[in-house]
Amino acid sequence: MIEVLKALNSFKQDLKDIKTAIDRIVKPAPHPLSGAWLDGQDVMMLLHISKRNLQSLRDSKTLPYSRINGKFYYKADDIKDLLEKNYSLNYRRDNVKLFKS
Repeated sequence: MIEVLKALNSFKQDLKDIKTAIDRIVKPAPHPLSGAWLDGQDVMMLLHISKRNLQSLRDSKTLPYSRINGKFYYKADDIKDLLEKNYSLNYRRDNVKLFKS
């Protein structure tokens, strides 16, 4: 009887360990565009754009910014909003051909 209780306690601990591992895997990673300020270099790398393109976004007042000592900073939320506003649903799935391997 004691052996059965030890086995059940061991099994219970194993289940707790498995649950903890699953919770770590399932837990969503923080979004890279949440609540932070990014400098120009970060924005260029994130959006895959040139320095000139970033300047155009500033000049056209498309992307708000803050300037401190000649360095530009951008709110990550503003970049996310810009991406959301320009999101296009024009991509048509029926134009994609599926290839069998």
